[in-house]
Amino acid sequence: MPGRPDPTELLELFQRAQAAFTDRVDAVEPGQWDAEALPGWTVADLVAHLVGEAHWTPGLLAGDALDDVAAQVPEGTDALLAPDPLTAWEAVADEALAAVAAADLVAGTVHLSRGPTPAAEYVEELTADLTVHSWDLARATGGDEVLDPALVRAAEGLAARLPADGVPGLFEAPVELPDGASPQDRLLARFGRRP
Repeated sequence: MPGRPDPTELLELFQRAQAAFTDRVDAVEPGQWDAEALPGWTVADLVAHLVGEAHWTPGLLAGDALDDVAAQVPEGTDALLAPDPLTAWEAVADEALAAVAAADLVAGTVHLSRGPTPAAEYVEELTADLTVHSWDLARATGGDEVLDPALVRAAEGLAARLPADGVPGLFEAPVELPDGASPQDRLLARFGRRP
């Protein structure tokens, strides 16, 4: 199992994951926003999910209570993506990146629904989520499905810690793959995707 990256590496990986997702959001054509990205989610819903996640990041990394952070985040896909999806994503992505850069990724703690969590673990999860959802978005829109190998390696650390049957409501159970599958395909399969 890969070790956790140090704070400088983690910031760089988070920034790379954001940039990869931004490229894929920018490539979405006007008629693709209602296409299915995941079961029950459109492309717009997927992007809104990550916009919402980015909205939460500064407050959580500042040590704010989960309920206080949640109260400040718009609800619903339309509200999260106003005035347009790319602008909405870029604005909150910049704020999230600044928060990660300013955070104490050695000793900091965020307060999640599962309880106090090391800030570095939280940022690692955000990075993995961005990485896997970049693939989801590319798959849904006919974009570039090749993931940055460094991001795949980094996400493997989180994937290795997932329960064997996934996390209900967050990550699907793993999908079986043939021997010799690529690291990217193994990662996606671990997150319940069929590459």
